[in-house]
Amino acid sequence: MSRFLLGDELGNIKALRYSPDSSESSKTVKNIYHPEGPSNAVQRLSTSSSSSETTKKLAAALANGTCFTSTLKDDDTLELKTEWKETRFVASDKFIGMSINKKSSVYTCTSGGMLRRTPISEATSEDPSSGSNSSAGLVPSRLCDWRLSESGETFAYGGDEVDLSVWDTERAFQPQEKGSTNDSTASSKKRKRNDLFPAEIWRARNLSNDGLNLRQPIRITALTYLSSGSSSGNDLMAGTQFGDIRRYDTRAARRPVSNWKGVGKVGGIKTLEKGLSEHELFVSDGGTSLSSIDLRTGGILYSYKGISGAVLSTAQSPNLLVSVAFDRYARVHSTVAPPKEPKANQDKRGDVLEKTYLTTIPTVVVWDKRLATQPAEEAPAEEDDDVWENMEHVS
Repeated sequence: MSRFLLGDELGNIKALRYSPDSSESSKTVKNIYHPEGPSNAVQRLSTSSSSSETTKKLAAALANGTCFTSTLKDDDTLELKTEWKETRFVASDKFIGMSINKKSSVYTCTSGGMLRRTPISEATSEDPSSGSNSSAGLVPSRLCDWRLSESGETFAYGGDEVDLSVWDTERAFQPQEKGSTNDSTASSKKRKRNDLFPAEIWRARNLSNDGLNLRQPIRITALTYLSSGSSSGNDLMAGTQFGDIRRYDTRAARRPVSNWKGVGKVGGIKTLEKGLSEHELFVSDGGTSLSSIDLRTGGILYSYKGISGAVLSTAQSPNLLVSVAFDRYARVHSTVAPPKEPKANQDKRGDVLEKTYLTTIPTVVVWDKRLATQPAEEAPAEEDDDVWENMEHVS
């Protein structure tokens, strides 16, 4: 049984469990956290990456600038561990990125470029940590998405007139000169275009001028890493407000190695998530489209039917994809791996297996990264044969 965690507009966190092999009710939804006091939307969720932990670490970021970490047990019991508030948070800001790395630290980033790393302590819910041991950093403002690489060595961001950029994580939290990073408009115009910030490793270059020799605007709305394992992350995908998807290889060039136009038909690209299968990418736009994309060609393999609102977030476990949409539904989808050969016909397509009405608008969903328990293996047939052969024969 797979477990997914959902946040909503009122600050609630729910646990959705789904078992495709169950003959009875295959899905359950349980409210495991309800905020005290005024309601604030859950903007980001993140879980620890280790699948062998007896309890999972869960981090959440709320719309009022508050963040907290907790432990989540198998019985869906949630216990608060640490809590802090981003002191530089303003009303116009929102959390655009949150991640728990393998060293048990929580990374957060706001649209205003406020970066923070907070260690997860063992404080109790009665005396939560104030986050005094956290480290703060600055990146350019007007951001729309931020991602930490799987290895935690680098992170990437992009936004409104902020092109895709990759930074060294450790160097980003080292002391820098005041005002050297966060002003992405006035002061950055005085810098040479090719100058990188002290912790910046790589920055994309804008596309060439259009047919009228006019500069093309930069509107990055979503991004994700394609590299996995111990790699620092050289392959990245970025989606734009114009519905385009661009693939970057930081080792090859500053401009995209692939640029697939018009993938998002309505409202630009909303979400990008690397699939667990090879050459697989899940993309949603500002309309009602959620599709599987072949990374070799940029073509749509299949799209899910029956979605009546913009998909706000997706999360994938082996063989399952869960999405939450503006129509207040959480949907469980089946997935089909891309064909072995590019542009080959694909007979099977993903489908909506279950959907649940949540009464409030869900904002984010994550998988708890725990693999389902495998059933005990049956004894080999050879052992049964030995038992019969050793029995005494009675005439």
